Amino acid sequence: MSFSARLLDWYDRSARMLPWRIAPGRAEVPDPYRVWLAEVMLQQTTVAAVTGYFAHFTERWPTVADLAAADDAEVMAAWAGLGYYARARNLLACARAVVAEHGGCFPDSEAELRALPGIGAYTAAAVAAIAFGRPAVVVDANIERVIARHRCIETPLPAAKRAIRDALAPLVPGDRPGDFAQALMDLGATLCTPRAPVCARCPIAADCRARGRADIERLPVKPPKKARPRRHGVAHWIERDGAIWLVQRPGKGMLGGMRALPGGEWSDEPPGESGIVRVDHGFTHFNLTLVLVRRETADAAAEGIWWPISDLDAAGLPTLYRKLVVKMLERDA
Repeated sequence: MSFSARLLDWYDRSARMLPWRIAPGRAEVPDPYRVWLAEVMLQQTTVAAVTGYFAHFTERWPTVADLAAADDAEVMAAWAGLGYYARARNLLACARAVVAEHGGCFPDSEAELRALPGIGAYTAAAVAAIAFGRPAVVVDANIERVIARHRCIETPLPAAKRAIRDALAPLVPGDRPGDFAQALMDLGATLCTPRAPVCARCPIAADCRARGRADIERLPVKPPKKARPRRHGVAHWIERDGAIWLVQRPGKGMLGGMRALPGGEWSDEPPGESGIVRVDHGFTHFNLTLVLVRRETADAAAEGIWWPISDLDAAGLPTLYRKLVVKMLERDA
């Protein structure tokens, strides 16, 4: 049997049942909106973390037109805690472009999908293959690992990406390309895992060049990790009549468009104030130490809202600020 036949035969028996996925053998046609939404949410995030958010989004905004018409602040609040908040801003921009430029229907080619805001090469390929059955070359982290091992590609990432893509391209079948891509994703997530791969159960192990190697976990070869710098910042706790003052961060940059506690810019140097409480938080490229300082009044020039402390869960604060709030409330309890 060919590579794709073995893989698809395994997928037909072992596919993960995910809320955005049509199970193999079912007659339903995938909804491009649900496929796109899931793929955007899954970037840099685990299936376990995404499942609840996906259910909430599709219940609240069941179509791309519903999402396009949504209030920005509501969408950003619903995204809170999922991280990488530029994805939420791009989500809205893309939904609105699909409605304005394509009549509310996602285009079905990689090229047209890539022209939409926030859709890169991976997402365009995934939506084209899964939602529209196009024979696109889909490469996420799981697929990257499977192919790097199967072909024993020793070139370190990110330089290996071209070799991985070139190795995968001729294997993509003209029939069931979406299931093929999802099968590779499942294989990497369940058997060809970063640690302790289960080669004995792998459907493509017979011709895997890395099988049996003591260093199989080393593939794909990762570049050396760079030390993350530490930055520092101050947030302000301004309380009045059972409410606290919240602001909306600028649309661009870290946590863009999210509600937050007010405060100054983050810098490389520790602040002169020790603060009431402090939290340490890790971002992709740096670590942040944020201290909370009590203030009596809000900046009259800053736009914001008095938010009831008893209903802070509904404010949609990102994880960094939720950590500060929890610590502050525990301190005052």
